Amino acid sequence: MSFAITGKTAIVTGGANGIGLAIGRHFVDKGANVVFADMDEASLQKELGDNEEGRSFRYFAGDLREKLTQANLLSAALDAFDGVDILINASRQVIAADPLSDVVDDAVDTLLQQNLLTALRLSQLVARRMIKQSGKQTEGSAGAIINLSCIAARRTTPELLAYSVSTAALDQMTRSLAVALAPHRIRVNGLAFGSVMSNSLKQTLRDNTEYRSEIEAHTPLGRIAAPSELAHAAQYLAADASAFMTGQIMTLDGGRTLIDPVSAPAH
Repeated sequence: MSFAITGKTAIVTGGANGIGLAIGRHFVDKGANVVFADMDEASLQKELGDNEEGRSFRYFAGDLREKLTQANLLSAALDAFDGVDILINASRQVIAADPLSDVVDDAVDTLLQQNLLTALRLSQLVARRMIKQSGKQTEGSAGAIINLSCIAARRTTPELLAYSVSTAALDQMTRSLAVALAPHRIRVNGLAFGSVMSNSLKQTLRDNTEYRSEIEAHTPLGRIAAPSELAHAAQYLAADASAFMTGQIMTLDGGRTLIDPVSAPAH
């Protein structure tokens, strides 16, 4: 059973900060080639630097909701590393809104576009490339797609209606693509997280110092996860160690969904 990803090429969306950045950096440390993709070019440059020559990573800035931008991303990965073995859809957006307000309709539309359709279209595009580059091989993995999900898909938090709906749809997309791509030896899995010390959560905790205690009280393991912990799980899903695993939503939430009441914190 191998956890090695050395020499494999991964595209990581949402790679400018938080969980996506942590996963991409971890993969680089483990010997993978990584293309960090994000809309925030300034943050990509700040975190990764301007000089990419001789390094096993590149960064790509653009609006991945656009099909042309997705095609350009794939082309950039192929130009740099000749192929793509792993796609990690880590880009996501959260909008909180009163479910009885007029704005919730727009929030649902926005998040279905950002959190579902963008991941679907990029998965289709990359899967076609994985199938092409696998040629006539009939054994071994032809690729792995990992969708960053959230326990919001299984919880009922009214103000997160739009986010919960988009995340639940992403989980179903994961399962459907897993079945569709299985004959091509491409595995598709999800990674659903609970409270992770992302940039948005850090800001929330700065604004509300009591929020950390509230989150920890609703998490059996009594703490907030570090982004690096999701990176290790993503490596497992990308590696041959999980070669017989597809269509699954792996949950890293410190046990939160085992006990979580509706009134628990949203993060």
